[in-house]
Amino acid sequence: MSGFDWPALMRAGFVGLRLTPDQFWRLTPAELRLMLRQGDGVPSMNRAGLNALLAAYPDKEQGERDDGS
Repeated sequence: MSGFDWPALMRAGFVGLRLTPDQFWRLTPAELRLMLRQGDGVPSMNRAGLNALLAAYPDKEQGERDDGS
Protein backbone atom coordinates (compact mmCIF):
# COMPACT_ATOMS: atom_id res chain seq x y z
CA MET A 1 0.00 0.00 0.00
CA SER A 2 1.35 3.43 -0.98
CA GLY A 3 -0.18 5.42 1.89
CA PHE A 4 -2.42 7.43 -0.45
CA ASP A 5 -6.18 7.28 -0.02
CA TRP A 6 -6.79 6.98 -3.76
CA PRO A 7 -10.61 6.89 -3.61
CA ALA A 8 -10.67 10.12 -1.58
CA LEU A 9 -8.05 11.79 -3.78
CA MET A 10 -9.86 10.80 -6.94
CA ARG A 11 -13.19 12.02 -5.52
CA ALA A 12 -11.58 15.35 -4.57
CA GLY A 13 -9.99 15.67 -8.01
CA PHE A 14 -12.92 14.59 -10.16
CA VAL A 15 -15.81 15.95 -8.11
CA GLY A 16 -14.32 18.77 -6.05
CA LEU A 17 -11.85 20.18 -8.58
CA ARG A 18 -13.74 18.97 -11.68
CA LEU A 19 -10.58 17.58 -13.25
CA THR A 20 -10.72 15.18 -16.15
CA PRO A 21 -9.02 11.83 -15.57
CA ASP A 22 -6.16 12.93 -17.85
CA GLN A 23 -5.68 16.15 -15.88
CA PHE A 24 -5.80 14.27 -12.56
CA TRP A 25 -3.23 11.65 -13.50
CA ARG A 26 -0.81 14.23 -14.91
CA LEU A 27 -0.63 16.08 -11.58
CA THR A 28 2.18 15.48 -9.14
CA PRO A 29 1.15 14.83 -5.53
CA ALA A 30 2.52 18.28 -4.63
CA GLU A 31 0.39 19.95 -7.30
CA LEU A 32 -2.72 18.11 -6.13
CA ARG A 33 -2.08 19.10 -2.51
CA LEU A 34 -1.66 22.71 -3.58
CA MET A 35 -4.91 22.64 -5.54
CA LEU A 36 -6.68 21.10 -2.54
CA ARG A 37 -5.11 23.73 -0.26
CA GLN A 38 -3.47 21.13 1.93
CA GLY A 39 -0.05 21.02 3.49
CA ASP A 40 2.49 23.66 4.20
CA GLY A 41 2.35 26.71 2.02
CA VAL A 42 4.86 29.46 1.77
CA PRO A 43 4.31 31.83 4.67
CA SER A 44 3.74 35.51 4.03
CA MET A 45 6.80 37.71 4.14
CA ASN A 46 7.30 39.44 7.48
CA ARG A 47 9.14 42.69 8.21
CA ALA A 48 12.46 40.92 8.78
CA GLY A 49 12.20 39.27 5.36
CA LEU A 50 11.40 42.58 3.70
CA ASN A 51 14.34 44.27 5.45
CA ALA A 52 16.66 41.49 4.26
CA LEU A 53 15.49 41.99 0.67
CA LEU A 54 15.91 45.76 0.94
CA ALA A 55 19.46 45.31 2.23
CA ALA A 56 20.35 42.83 -0.51
CA TYR A 57 18.71 44.82 -3.32
CA PRO A 58 18.60 48.51 -2.40
CA ASP A 59 16.70 50.95 -4.56
CA LYS A 60 18.75 53.35 -6.63
CA GLU A 61 18.93 56.93 -5.47
CA GLN A 62 16.94 59.39 -7.56
CA GLY A 63 18.96 60.28 -10.66
CA GLU A 64 21.38 57.36 -10.26
CA ARG A 65 21.95 55.38 -13.45
CA ASP A 66 22.49 51.63 -13.83
CA ASP A 67 26.26 52.17 -14.19
CA GLY A 68 26.37 53.68 -10.67
CA SER A 69 26.93 57.29 -11.71
